[in-house]
Amino acid sequence: MPSSSILLSAGEASGDLYAGRLAQALQLRGVSEIFGMGGPHMREAGVDLIADSADVAVMGISEVVHKLGILRRTLDNIVQISVARKPQLAVLTDFPGFHLRLARRLNRHNIPCVYFIAPQFWAWRPWRARIVKRRFTRALCIFPFEEAFYRGYGVDATFIGHPLVDIVKPSMSREEFLARDNLDASRPIVALLPGSRQSEIGHHLSPILGATRLIAEKVPGAQFILALAPGLESAAAALGVSAATGIRTISGATYDVVSSADVAIVASGTASVETALLGTPMIVIYRFAPLTATILRRLVTTPHFAMPNLIAERKIVPELFQEDCNPQRIAQETLRYLDSPDARAETKSALAEVRARLGTGGAIDRAAEIISSMLLQQSK
Repeated sequence: MPSSSILLSAGEASGDLYAGRLAQALQLRGVSEIFGMGGPHMREAGVDLIADSADVAVMGISEVVHKLGILRRTLDNIVQISVARKPQLAVLTDFPGFHLRLARRLNRHNIPCVYFIAPQFWAWRPWRARIVKRRFTRALCIFPFEEAFYRGYGVDATFIGHPLVDIVKPSMSREEFLARDNLDASRPIVALLPGSRQSEIGHHLSPILGATRLIAEKVPGAQFILALAPGLESAAAALGVSAATGIRTISGATYDVVSSADVAIVASGTASVETALLGTPMIVIYRFAPLTATILRRLVTTPHFAMPNLIAERKIVPELFQEDCNPQRIAQETLRYLDSPDARAETKSALAEVRARLGTGGAIDRAAEIISSMLLQQSK
């Protein structure tokens, strides 16, 4: 491939993970220069980072308002540098609130854009798919139903499979993990995944802790493991997690924790897809700031908000949103799983169907092949 330059941008932790892998795959195909916005995975992949995604990562309308200044400065900076460096393509990863605006600015300078991980506009404000058609030459989708949705709005969309199919694997067997962390295989294990952002932990940890106390009253031998991304331990400690609460905190081993658990309490989003791929029955929870929740109730058009249910096209795991995300409801649904091997088996079977729908693997390589082909076409 002739010398080529790409702007690659990601604004959230999951996008940084996928974009970092995509950068490596593109480098293997001869892409010589990749610069953009991202985090540790993209940096490790050798991307020349001109902006840090940690500065712009937000969740919810109220958070966006507080970060408007830095969002605008970051957008201006990326556009200015891109105009100077003239990439052949801009590959933008999810994060639509930012990337739709970035694409509009880049289009003015004749920089074509590819949407890698097309946003979930089928869930709310589906008309925004028309904006994708106007500003992006191609959209790469990771959920099977998205291709038809986007094509219905005239977008050149392709289902590539979900990148997590290749990524989500425990690093050791259940027996090895339990032995390493002195956990008792004869007692039930409940994994706790409150989210990957401090704001999510702030919203979710209190009802989760309340639920663990109720569960422990009914199942005295239950073992609770709080699985955290590295760097979030202090946030959890500040909200009351300690050895005295009977909760073990383990960082950097989420897949081992979840695959070893009998049931997981999981914040909605990427973690619920990861839990589905590991086949662990789960209760999916989510709480927003009140203003965000009020607006979303009016905008969301899907019958479910938990990704496993959306992928399965039916309710296969409990989903507790906003007021329902309380200690009593979380404990009730968790105890239903702990008390019923049949309920766990039924959910495991349904989660196997979800995994099958997410593809057979190779999503990143498919994306890299499509982008490489576009670069070759441009060089002719």
